[in-house]
Amino acid sequence: MSGPADYIFYAAAAITVGAAILVAVLPNILYAAVALLFSFAGVAGLYVLLSADFLAATQILVYVGGILVLLLFAVFLSNRISDAKITNPTHFRLPAAAICLVLFGVLSFAAVSTPYAVKKGVYLPTTADIGELLMTRYLLPFEVASVLLLAALIGAALLSRPDRAAAEKGDMEEGKG
Repeated sequence: MSGPADYIFYAAAAITVGAAILVAVLPNILYAAVALLFSFAGVAGLYVLLSADFLAATQILVYVGGILVLLLFAVFLSNRISDAKITNPTHFRLPAAAICLVLFGVLSFAAVSTPYAVKKGVYLPTTADIGELLMTRYLLPFEVASVLLLAALIGAALLSRPDRAAAEKGDMEEGKG
């Protein structure tokens, strides 16, 4: 151990992996969403330890602030979420556990036997460089992507309207006459 950064790394890795396992095994979708929050936060902590400040901020803003909140809204706004029983089939658990153990063994062996060249780096913030590139060299692709996402959002909103089926049925009847 070389210092407190190692302890922080192991804590963030344990939180990330433990929460990801809870997401997979918890039967209640709300508890699984809370575990997903901790998994995303652990990944953001690992990004901070890697001096990837932009990725850590993006992880928090996009995944925790956007996707997780969207998932929770979908759960809370669905009508029959209390009636839904989320169960996993039990007849594939033994083969899945065997495959996971073999994969864990192979990955552990690769992690332990690989000679990693570790060198101490200097923390350099990356956010300013990325922001400058997004606003100068990559401005057009950035704006095209935002317009494409806006069009997809408008299309999804139009497709999910509850009065859409009634409007299409009315349009079909008008076309007959």
